[in-house]
Amino acid sequence: MDIPALQARLRRFSAERGWEPYQTPKNLAMAMVVEAGELVEIFQWMTPEESTRVAERPEVQQHLGEEIADVLVYLVQIADRCGVDLAAAVDRKIGLNARKYPPEFTPDSSAG
Repeated sequence: MDIPALQARLRRFSAERGWEPYQTPKNLAMAMVVEAGELVEIFQWMTPEESTRVAERPEVQQHLGEEIADVLVYLVQIADRCGVDLAAAVDRKIGLNARKYPPEFTPDSSAG
């Protein structure tokens, strides 16, 4: 996925509709949380096992993809509006997590 191209596409989409004044980082973050809630709602009454098999249910998988896309679009727009380089931020965070959780780390090992 070409994030800068996606950001440019989303900027054009918003500009064509006159949405820029409303798409502040605060508003985008709030909208993203609403969409994340809709994503969670898909799994709300599933067992853990059922949640791992959503690919077997095309109608659920399609809905899931739509909600994931909504969350991603808002995240990409927040990063764009705030000047965050998503690729660099993700690389940095994975590096931090690798140091915090080395390969020998297990959930039980932290109970020390």
